[in-house]
Amino acid sequence: MTGSPRPHWRAELPAPPADLARRVRHRFAAGDIDASPAAVVSAVRAEPGVALLGDATLLRLAEEVRNDLVGAGPLAPLLADPEVTDVLVNRNEVWVDRGRGLVRVPVALGTADDVRRLAQRLAAACGRRLDDGSPYVDARLPDGTRLHAVLPPIATTGPYLSLRTFRQRPFTLAQLVERGCFPPAVADLLAAVVAARLAYVVTGGTGSGKTTLLGTLLGLVPPVERIVLVEDAAELRPLHPHVVALQARTSNVEGAGEVGLPELVRQALRMRPDRLVVGECRGREVVDLLGALNTGHEGGAGTLHANTPADVPARLEALGLLGGLPRAALHAQVAAAVQVVLHLRRTPGGRILDSVCLLLPAGPERFVVAVPAWRHGAGPGPAAPRLARMLVERGVAAPAVLTGGQA
Repeated sequence: MTGSPRPHWRAELPAPPADLARRVRHRFAAGDIDASPAAVVSAVRAEPGVALLGDATLLRLAEEVRNDLVGAGPLAPLLADPEVTDVLVNRNEVWVDRGRGLVRVPVALGTADDVRRLAQRLAAACGRRLDDGSPYVDARLPDGTRLHAVLPPIATTGPYLSLRTFRQRPFTLAQLVERGCFPPAVADLLAAVVAARLAYVVTGGTGSGKTTLLGTLLGLVPPVERIVLVEDAAELRPLHPHVVALQARTSNVEGAGEVGLPELVRQALRMRPDRLVVGECRGREVVDLLGALNTGHEGGAGTLHANTPADVPARLEALGLLGGLPRAALHAQVAAAVQVVLHLRRTPGGRILDSVCLLLPAGPERFVVAVPAWRHGAGPGPAAPRLARMLVERGVAAPAVLTGGQA
């Protein structure tokens, strides 16, 4: 075959995305241009050889470059994966959790300096500072993803990044059943607890799914009721037509302007809540929450870190002491205000509802203890008849799982 030689298309291909991003970044910095999607596409299109590529390839390159400019860079696809709950970076190692434990994934992050720049860019997107003078940050990205980052020398082999993803749409009870969190019969029990306006706390360890379950249950609240959320960081977005949320605020660089959860709980009481919810009780705000639940605000809820249901009273005691509430008074408040504990546990196969317990006074001092009403793998517990009566007294039929009708 004769004629002019075939052009060397390989020589016309664009540089790797890292080089593209570096050149485009310099262009945006020099011109003080906002890195909007359209501006990034135009900048990538202007790179030598890119015009020869198809539109699909151009858009893919532009997306990668923009992620490197203002997004999560190589971590963006992982954060976009609906199955991923956590992304952890140890210098240049990346680990992800898809609900079945941490697994290392092959993601090229570059050098430690590249990871440092990524961490600083993410912190800046949250309006926070991350540098040698302030070597760690705990913030929330615009899409709701929780960010924690630590720089060397505090992070001895870092930088370290911990990203907890945010699910835009809460799970339904049916979806949690499909994922093996609990049997269908227990879904009926959870719905009955919400319908009966029993106050409950969702407990478990870090990453056990407390916020996920709480968000699902809040979606079961009747639409005529008003839910007021109080959170340290906005995570709960239940599918409900009438939700208002209050979020705590940290102090500024001058140490002023802090608004904590105790103050927000007091403000929430003035907002006519039908259901008062504290996203995570981990300080003296538990005193204000218990006080609120003891003033006729039934059906309240919250989450609490605890290793087992039996540890819940001791955990509440410790938090109550931070608010100046004596032990005996704390137990009296808990016995009158909180009825149910929903305890979650992480297993190699995923997150499960380990038990449903009642907080009941016991012994001569009448201190509350957690008594199981249902246990994973064991069925109804000693408190099952008591919980069934409580539901019936509030006009809600007792689910068969409490009477032994279903496993």
